[in-house]
Amino acid sequence: MSSLRRIALEALVDIAEDGAWANLRLKQLPDSLTRKERDWAYAAVYATLEHLSYIDFLLAHLAKRQKRLVRNVLRLSAAQILYMRVPSHAAVSEGVALCREIGKASSCALVNAVLRKLPALIASPPPLPTDPVDRFVIQYGCPEWAAREWVQVYGENFTEDLLTAPAMGMTVRAQYPTTNAEVAAALPVPYRMGRLDKNCFCLERGFAVTEHPLFVSGGLTVQGQAAMAVCRTLGDVRGKKILDACAAPGGKSAYLYSLAQGELDLTCWELHPHRLALLDATLTRLHVKAATACRDAAQWDNAYGECFDTVLLDVPCSGLGLLQDKPDIKFRKGDDDVAALAKIQRELLDVCATYVRPGGTLLYVTCTISRRENEEQIAGFLRGNLNFALVKEQQWFPHTDGVEGFYFAEMKKCT
Repeated sequence: MSSLRRIALEALVDIAEDGAWANLRLKQLPDSLTRKERDWAYAAVYATLEHLSYIDFLLAHLAKRQKRLVRNVLRLSAAQILYMRVPSHAAVSEGVALCREIGKASSCALVNAVLRKLPALIASPPPLPTDPVDRFVIQYGCPEWAAREWVQVYGENFTEDLLTAPAMGMTVRAQYPTTNAEVAAALPVPYRMGRLDKNCFCLERGFAVTEHPLFVSGGLTVQGQAAMAVCRTLGDVRGKKILDACAAPGGKSAYLYSLAQGELDLTCWELHPHRLALLDATLTRLHVKAATACRDAAQWDNAYGECFDTVLLDVPCSGLGLLQDKPDIKFRKGDDDVAALAKIQRELLDVCATYVRPGGTLLYVTCTISRRENEEQIAGFLRGNLNFALVKEQQWFPHTDGVEGFYFAEMKKCT
């Protein structure tokens, strides 16, 4: 049977080396793990991912060449010393044992030597670059293109505050017909109500929410406060005909249905079949009635011309507004990826704009902080679509607004 640290190591390798999504990969941990063991594995992997660039920076001063598995043994052990308050002698011993367990006994001496030297290096660390962009890349793992844009647009201090904002933590809400009072009475942990959305319960700590009876019955769901707040911008949606054009996993569709108390005509599209299945499962659990379909929203269909009162366009994006809770995003998107995403976003905007009736609303949403994907994208769209007018746009930041880094632009189609 694999040790707990080997299980965590295998997950880390899959995520950091092979591109697995952290949240999905960690759901695959063995069922045999206790709750305490599972929590430890989550904490160890996320601590390593969150600080991966700085850990690699330190390790590079102690070992120039590190093979794939040994590199991740060192990363996992270093994260325990640096960020999990594990005594260095214990982390050294466990790291060497783990190295032997995975069949890398020949590297035990290297692992032992590097980890023994690490506390001294932490006490007197090598200097970071003086250039703020280079420093942010190493110290916080920020993608270089994002660090450069943020420093240029917002300044060095703002960018550092953004990068050091704490994780948002778990937020939940009621799903109609369940009330806030019923959720408040059922929650097993302390909470405070959200600032941007009065239906948002911000939990002081997490719990096994998917096992809670109210979650199972569809009266409770997990959703970020910013995602809830963008739905609120549409105001009273009762009686409206709404298209959620990129709908999976379905949280925003479900919240609009809840806000309307079921009194809306909802259509949900999703490009990928496996994500459509996820969307359908979400809507079924939350008792949402909607017409769902596997469709590419960027492919125009005359049958839907000027058909909807509102089109919600939650586009694929670089996701940098979620860095605090999803650290693996840091090493997923490069500058070329953002350019490709911006092209897809514009195609979606141009096509889905034709589905809005005169006087209707187009709501463009991202979970990122990127002017190319947000403000510049909308400015370009409006220049090419003079029949739309900007009603409101908003960029939220984790450190100033206490929510995920979301952007939205609400646009009205002229009559």
